[in-house]
Amino acid sequence: MDLTAAFGPFAGFAWPWLLLALPLPWLLRAMLPPVREGGAALRVPWSAGRLSALAEGVHGRPRVHGTPWLAWSGWALLCLAAARPMAWGEAVQPPQVARELMLAVDLSASMGERDMLVGDEVVDRLAAAKAVIADFLDRREGDRVGLLVFGRGAYVLAPATADLATVREQLMATEVALAGRETAIGDAIGLGVKRLQAQRGGERVLVLLTDGVNTAGVLDPVKAADIARDSGVRIHTIAFGGDGEQLSVFGFRLPSGGSEIDEAALARIADTTGGRSFRARDTATLAGIYGEIDRIEPVEARGEAVRPRLERYHWPLALALACGLLAAGLAWRRRGR
Repeated sequence: MDLTAAFGPFAGFAWPWLLLALPLPWLLRAMLPPVREGGAALRVPWSAGRLSALAEGVHGRPRVHGTPWLAWSGWALLCLAAARPMAWGEAVQPPQVARELMLAVDLSASMGERDMLVGDEVVDRLAAAKAVIADFLDRREGDRVGLLVFGRGAYVLAPATADLATVREQLMATEVALAGRETAIGDAIGLGVKRLQAQRGGERVLVLLTDGVNTAGVLDPVKAADIARDSGVRIHTIAFGGDGEQLSVFGFRLPSGGSEIDEAALARIADTTGGRSFRARDTATLAGIYGEIDRIEPVEARGEAVRPRLERYHWPLALALACGLLAAGLAWRRRGR
């Protein structure tokens, strides 16, 4: 029998210190005082037949000592089982998601336009975006997601992290015009690319949501898209906002002074980097867009090969049980003679 094939390559013991218990019976035997001979005699009835049988058992047939080795073997096997011997299993490569996401959210003044509905409540664009993106984050378990906001300038609120609760808290704390009243789309792309380049390997994705045109910053959006493409960053753009109308508290549409959206520029940014461009005119459409991004972005990669350690304590434990059963059988056989 090939023990290596059955047991597997030996990988050590989980609790090797329990092997120190192996010499314990010998130490106890050496340290404890021996049983004193003599003392009270065994009282038996004065029957000639029984007395002769007892004498024959003592002086005639010698006692059989056939089981001490089984006791020692059983103890040694129990100690081995308690130490938990381990064996190496077959090498496996678990799948892992290698994905870095950076969410870029526009906080310019136009994001305060109240032309969106969340349930039956009229809200501004930023409030609607927060509700949808928060739900998107709830489905990103296992990913590393970061958050940056932009207005007149671009700022990172949360670097790419697996702590999505913190990213969500940072998102919910944002306010319209927090980063300025203008829109620096190019600077937002440049900062997102810079942050994603600093992260570990894997797919790098920037999801940019805006409701305006580039009116601030030092980096041209098209040039920023070229940098993103050369850096291996894919950009999905979302043009978010109504068609120049604002909802009143009674649901009527009123003219809005909000700026128009440069959909052509956003589409060019996405095409340059291999991403997709979307247009959302209401909250439901925006939720569907983030759902689509959720569908197209999962990238499953092979993780680092690992060899699991498998428990093998049951083998010495079974042998110890077999020694105990064999010792009991021999003792029963001697008593039956």
